[in-house]
Amino acid sequence: MRLKTESIIPRVFKAPRESFFLFGPRGTGKSTWLRATMKDAIWIDLLEPDIFRYYSARPERLRELVLANKDKRIVVVDEVQKVPDLLSVIHGLIERKGGWQFILTGSSSRKLKRSGVDLLAGRVLKHTLHPFMAVEIGKKFNLKSALKYGMLPLVMAASEPEEVLRAYAALYVREEVQMEGLVRNISGFSRFLETISFSHGAVLNVSNVARDCEIERKVVEGYIGILEDLLLSFRLPVFTKRAKRATANHPKFYYFDTGVFRSLRLTGPLDRPEEIEGSALEGLVAQHLVSWNAYRGEKNKIYYWRTRSGVEVDLIVYGEEVFWAIEVKSTSRVRKEDLDSLRAFKEDFPQCNAFLLYRGKERLLRDEILCVPCEEFLRKLNPQTKLME
Repeated sequence: MRLKTESIIPRVFKAPRESFFLFGPRGTGKSTWLRATMKDAIWIDLLEPDIFRYYSARPERLRELVLANKDKRIVVVDEVQKVPDLLSVIHGLIERKGGWQFILTGSSSRKLKRSGVDLLAGRVLKHTLHPFMAVEIGKKFNLKSALKYGMLPLVMAASEPEEVLRAYAALYVREEVQMEGLVRNISGFSRFLETISFSHGAVLNVSNVARDCEIERKVVEGYIGILEDLLLSFRLPVFTKRAKRATANHPKFYYFDTGVFRSLRLTGPLDRPEEIEGSALEGLVAQHLVSWNAYRGEKNKIYYWRTRSGVEVDLIVYGEEVFWAIEVKSTSRVRKEDLDSLRAFKEDFPQCNAFLLYRGKERLLRDEILCVPCEEFLRKLNPQTKLME
């Protein structure tokens, strides 16, 4: 599933009319999308060394630039976290009520949190651009390729996607973690990235991760926080609303993109390919649901369900719009036992819509559980259209 770099894939994300932050990991296409949709904007790219030095020395030059170009109403500051002092200037310009729209991109909110992002709270919206969704790719979406390489625009446009994925983690360690001084022990952090990949799509036990990568538990907790601040991972809590059974306590962990997970997950003779494929498939569904929910305005929350006795449903989507229980199976046929956990959940929560997503071709209804080919579900998951039921 290689996409031509010269073709711009329309995104389902719609820019608001107000000023906003547009966060997202490297390679999600923030700059590409903005250059295609905001062609008449004043553009400040802080990844360019000379531009970075220029505004680092005198952030107030931004005010001079904006006031001198009154015919330009949109101002894009790319990678704004590189010069956080620009936020004070932007705040002053917003207070002037001059009708400007500021679009501030970044791959990390961590440095902004330390440097005054709260200064703009309530005045600038926060949005995130995620990896591609299947609906954005359209007919070119291929489930097998997505499970291997993920959905990052940077990777999908590459002639050698495996090489780009191998370099992706190193890019972040070098440019985001090391240069920003987020961690002292770079080798330990690199080891952690690999170790925690074994927790992708699984219940996260921080103590086990700390032991496996030979790092203190408190340090590992900090590393996980860094991953989340850099938007490279997310955790799902246990669904406990009106619980009728004792539930687990620990969250589940996911890397933000299946391809990044596959690039970090080392394999050997003791690994079962179907186990890795199952984790990748569940992660692909989870990242689609996270994107779908974000683009719909975070109207729902995403959980998983697990009882103390070990009965688990992979994904629960609950909110003002839907109540979904979703089990993901990397199998081509539906077995009776594949539905057991969904049956148990529906016993406790008969109001939910239960789905089994699998690798088969047929759409089936068994025991009020809709069994849907996973590729069909992902293709139809569209933030801009009516909800699936």
